Amino acid sequence: MKDVLNERYRMETKLGHGGMAIVYQATDLMLERVIAVKLLKEDFSSSPAFQERFKQEAKAAANLSHPNIVTIHDFGLDQKRLFIVMEYVPGTDLKQRIKETGNGLSIENASRLFIQACAGVGYAHRAGLVHCDIKPHNMLITPDNRLKVTDFGIARALASIKPDEITNAIWGSPTYFSPEQAAGAPPSPASDVYSLGVVLYEMVTGRLPFPPSNPEQLALDHRHKDPPSPREFNPQISKELERIILKVLSKEPSKRYRTADQLGRIMINFTQSKKQEAQDKRSPQKYHLDYSPLAKKEQAGLDWITILVGLLALIAVGGLIPFWMWVYFQINP
Repeated sequence: MKDVLNERYRMETKLGHGGMAIVYQATDLMLERVIAVKLLKEDFSSSPAFQERFKQEAKAAANLSHPNIVTIHDFGLDQKRLFIVMEYVPGTDLKQRIKETGNGLSIENASRLFIQACAGVGYAHRAGLVHCDIKPHNMLITPDNRLKVTDFGIARALASIKPDEITNAIWGSPTYFSPEQAAGAPPSPASDVYSLGVVLYEMVTGRLPFPPSNPEQLALDHRHKDPPSPREFNPQISKELERIILKVLSKEPSKRYRTADQLGRIMINFTQSKKQEAQDKRSPQKYHLDYSPLAKKEQAGLDWITILVGLLALIAVGGLIPFWMWVYFQINP
């Protein structure tokens, strides 16, 4: 590998690596800005079918412009290696954040980050693009807690490789696959929704619904096994949130929320209802003063005063009747 990729991108620091690529922090020498470069391994880059599919998917992903999606700047082939140039996102990924907590994130923090993930994936769904490889490793978190989803299109490009060429190194995410993907069916927005459900389960419990063993067993678990209740591992999870998670992890795509947008709206409503409940508990008198015993006494006091004033007025008017009668007879004897 050259120090300068495609005579433009100077490779500087390795940020991470996986079964199919290595990610570097780099500098765009033309625009003089920090970027990230994902360099795919030669085993995948040498396939003409993959090169063409990678080009198509990279173009589609480059058209996505959303605050919760990592922006793609460029892609190409250099020294028989495909590469993709993306915006550099400082911080860490969601998988590392979950590991650091040990037992999962707080419900409030998990909900805040997850809603952002749904916003990014939902935007891609509206653009007709399915991610196919949703996992916390592909969700980057900035120091100010902005979540950005990355790697749109790469999984779909990998699907162009012949089955006998696929290795376990390529399919490194069976932990988050939907049942239909595990069965070999083409993914859909509902498939991404299922994978998001696995991510949410891990965020709030610190563990996966189906612990990894081997790809074959994981595929069977996703297709046929019901996940354990997340409340078993985190009693802070409400029944409402549990219901949302288990609905998302339904085996049948039609029983899940249809898109990430819909799932995101459900989570927004959930968080708003919890905030309102917490606010009501902190200051109940603010909303129920009219029904307090003191208010009732005050209202009762006001009623008696009104009655008393009315009686006095009646007596006063009645007392004037004999006086007016005396005046009348004086005038008309």
